[in-house]
Amino acid sequence: MKAAVLHRPGAPLTVEDVELDAPGPGEVTLRVLAAGVCHSDLHYMNGDLDVRLPAVLGHEGTGVVERVGEGVTRVRPGDTVITLWRPRCGDCEFCTTGRPALCSLGRVQAASGGLLDGTSRLNRNGEKLHHLMGVSCFAEQCVVSERSVLAIDPDVPPEIAAITGCAVVTGAGAALNVMKDATGEGVVVIGAGGVGLSAVMGLRLVGADPIVAVDTVDAKLEKALELGATHAVNVRTHSLVDELTRISPRPMAWSLDAVGAPQTLAQAVEVVGTGGTAVAVGLGKVGATAAVPVNPLVQQEKRLIGSLYGSANTPVDIPKLVELFKSGRLPLDKLLGKRYELSEVNQAYAALAQGATGRAVIVPGPELCARIGS
Repeated sequence: MKAAVLHRPGAPLTVEDVELDAPGPGEVTLRVLAAGVCHSDLHYMNGDLDVRLPAVLGHEGTGVVERVGEGVTRVRPGDTVITLWRPRCGDCEFCTTGRPALCSLGRVQAASGGLLDGTSRLNRNGEKLHHLMGVSCFAEQCVVSERSVLAIDPDVPPEIAAITGCAVVTGAGAALNVMKDATGEGVVVIGAGGVGLSAVMGLRLVGADPIVAVDTVDAKLEKALELGATHAVNVRTHSLVDELTRISPRPMAWSLDAVGAPQTLAQAVEVVGTGGTAVAVGLGKVGATAAVPVNPLVQQEKRLIGSLYGSANTPVDIPKLVELFKSGRLPLDKLLGKRYELSEVNQAYAALAQGATGRAVIVPGPELCARIGS
């Protein structure tokens, strides 16, 4: 099969012929239909985040089950599924206490560069290749644990299904799970990429008001307004503090940092008023730290909290998000950006790095790309 391989940080991905082993016990083979162009992969590509190399990238995807390994019970051949880069065991401390996004299985895959048993199903000319977060869906096919897939309605467009498994559940999930008390409260969303835009849509469902989108690219801010933001601020040309004072006499009660840079995280804490909460969802460079003034944090009882994967219980939350899309209440079709073939994966990431609007998707080949793009 064809797959996009990262050999070293800073190098472009190379689309190569890769051998994929049969699924082991508890694993399934997917024919990939679509994969989202997520900024996290760019972090791995430029070395901001660590991954065992060489590796096949891609973690936000959807596909059809082609083959199942011994003992698989959750899905069967022919099922359409969304890939989950954070599996859920159901038995660990975090799963049993209602925080399955922190399930220990995710750390196993990240540390080994393999699947749940720590081994890989990928190789090229006898050389072992690693998986990314147990998925590796920048490929025509992938082998994943059955705990890393969730069956969905096959009528859901594949590009919608793909982005729901990461960008949408991370952004909208944070809004619905962590910021559910923001009804009638002002919220600042820093970063209008796929995750930030998904948060805007989720906050609109929550009933937050005003919802202020912040970015440095006007086209992204226009998209945020289309998806439910009430105001937009380009911090390249305007002072955020001044604009927030103009927008509302009341201090903002919530903020969400979808960027993950030290300066944006510090800004998220700064812009909330007394008793306000800043929610961090964006990942940054390994070892990066943010400077947060101590006295305002204490004296104003501000809070800074993290949210991984939308703090979601994915088997419950993702089907809800899909139903919200199908009912017209979550316009994920408006979130979509450009479609790219697998051979164009580096062009997709160059566009992302340059501020492309919406969530782009990769599809395995020209025929499918043309069909999905239509």
